[in-house]
Amino acid sequence: MAEKIRLQKYFTDCGVLSRRAAEVEILAGRVLVNGRVASLGDKVDADSDMVEYRGVRVLPKQGAEHRYIMLHKPRGYVTTASDEKGRKTVLDLVSGVGCRVYPVGRLDMDSEGLLLLTDDGELTNRLTHPRHTIPKIYHVTVSPAPTKEQLLTLASPMVIDGYALQPVGVRTLDTDTLEMTLYEGRNRQIRKMCRAVGLTVKRLRRVAIGEVTLSSLPVGRWRELTADEVAYLYGRKETEKE
Repeated sequence: MAEKIRLQKYFTDCGVLSRRAAEVEILAGRVLVNGRVASLGDKVDADSDMVEYRGVRVLPKQGAEHRYIMLHKPRGYVTTASDEKGRKTVLDLVSGVGCRVYPVGRLDMDSEGLLLLTDDGELTNRLTHPRHTIPKIYHVTVSPAPTKEQLLTLASPMVIDGYALQPVGVRTLDTDTLEMTLYEGRNRQIRKMCRAVGLTVKRLRRVAIGEVTLSSLPVGRWRELTADEVAYLYGRKETEKE
């Protein structure tokens, strides 16, 4: 008998639902395990338990490698697998991938730039865990042009929505454009930080996740991550050349 895994991870390993989406479906009672309605926190044996979702059995992927995608997200798309309001989602832009992938983290609808998508639940959990330390780098155009005092405040410890934020790296790229480096991803954090010091975000673009950079990838297009990029995101050390 194989070691049991959480039901949410089983869905991501099978490439059917992201962890968060699986939680929603489980709570809604749309998932069965061995004929009974599943509960959040249930664990399953991938070799012996029967998992059904909306009346269809969910089977482990057979002989397929995981896919790792970088998308240059445009404005106007929501970062979700489906949207109850009928808005365009980032999955509409990666329909040519050939398999079901899911966003890693979020960029809000008005933001753009580097977004990762994958069917690898383990990497998704690693990158979205609170202890995740790979920095996310954004270019932020604001109005009016920030003062020295505003820049100092943005780079100092701030409390937003009652939460003490981790320090944020801030430097100026132009009179009205900042580069902000975050080590966490609170909901609409940059917009709320800027609003707190009297700045309005005109454009917000993620340009890198650590050493994985958007570079010249055109808006609305996607590409596969390289093996080195995936290894970096997993925190694996490169093998030294002899």
